[in-house]
Amino acid sequence: MIFPANIAPEARLLLVGRALRAFVDGYVAVLLPAYLLALGFGTWEVGILSTATLLGSALATLALGAWGHRFHHRHLLLAAALLMAATGLIFAGLSSFWPLLLVAFVGTMNPSSGDVSVFLPLEHMRLAEAAQDAARTTLFARYTLIGALCAAFGALAVAVPDWLTNAGFDRLYALRLMFVFYGMVGLAVWLLYLRLPDPPVHARETRPAPLGPSRGIVFKLAALFSVDAFAGGLVVNSLLALWLFERFGLSLAAAGSFFFWAGLLTAFSQIAAPWVAKRIGLLNTMVFTHIPANICLILAAMAPNLEWALTLLLIRSALSQMDVPTRSAFVMAVVTPAERSAAASFTAVPRSLASALSPTLSGVLFAAGWLSAPLVACGVLKIGYDLAIWLAFRRVKPEH
Repeated sequence: MIFPANIAPEARLLLVGRALRAFVDGYVAVLLPAYLLALGFGTWEVGILSTATLLGSALATLALGAWGHRFHHRHLLLAAALLMAATGLIFAGLSSFWPLLLVAFVGTMNPSSGDVSVFLPLEHMRLAEAAQDAARTTLFARYTLIGALCAAFGALAVAVPDWLTNAGFDRLYALRLMFVFYGMVGLAVWLLYLRLPDPPVHARETRPAPLGPSRGIVFKLAALFSVDAFAGGLVVNSLLALWLFERFGLSLAAAGSFFFWAGLLTAFSQIAAPWVAKRIGLLNTMVFTHIPANICLILAAMAPNLEWALTLLLIRSALSQMDVPTRSAFVMAVVTPAERSAAASFTAVPRSLASALSPTLSGVLFAAGWLSAPLVACGVLKIGYDLAIWLAFRRVKPEH
């Protein structure tokens, strides 16, 4: 069950919030390039705006890691939800590039397949307090599973603008309505997180603290994560959708169907991740599911037709995200409880900051006609990251 009866009430609220956010992220990632193209922008501008969203999220997460321990996490989650609401409502009303760029930078828009927002470290910290040891890995897997499932169904919602257009609505107006709905979901998340309880007694006794004893291992992880994140930024969902639009002329509705099935495969892989981790370990699960996924991405870039490309990308989807819950659990397990919030932030920052640099590069390569270069580069870099993190941490044993 996704929401078992014995789950802690706080964890249940966090999982529902993740589900709501994932649903709208699922369609925004695919609609974003279509919306920008409808406004008259080109592939380069799509890359720039994707960079701005990821860069803004990275800086917000960095600030959280440096100063977030001074504030109650409930207040920070409520502030993030209000920012999400403002992002969608304001983005829907803009047409000029520079105001859109500013909102993309400041707001919570997510062009990728995973959660790179400031919500992530805050929710991870509170989830880590709700379970221990193997149960923590299972809870993180459930968190990721819900995100993947809801993002998959969210991808189907990209067909809504087409339905509205066929019903007589202006197409650009129909696209704007989808961003309005994104903002309304932000308000719903805010109302949901108003119900979050105060931290339990044992959590209040272990106050969040800046990095200390675990500083070295966290910095090493952050450096390696930056390589993975930079590579992933080359092929975030918005850019993968753009690649499918530009290379194969895929329609918006067909792209939504593809991302739906890709999301379902990703979700099902989250169910297997804790089972695999119990047998071969967190690190081995992270690495040895990731390498085949990236080989498939490289082969998809060279595929002779749409059918082969989609098949290889779907196989990739079934493997590429199995490292997400295990990676989160690994980070939480190798640091002290007091450092978990800071560790989550400082390991999440490279996944936004480094990935924020690469979408612009992909946009430039697309504009130059090198449509497959970002996919190949992403696969090669990620395989290098997999080998490096396995060599660096294969002897490290999680203790917490």
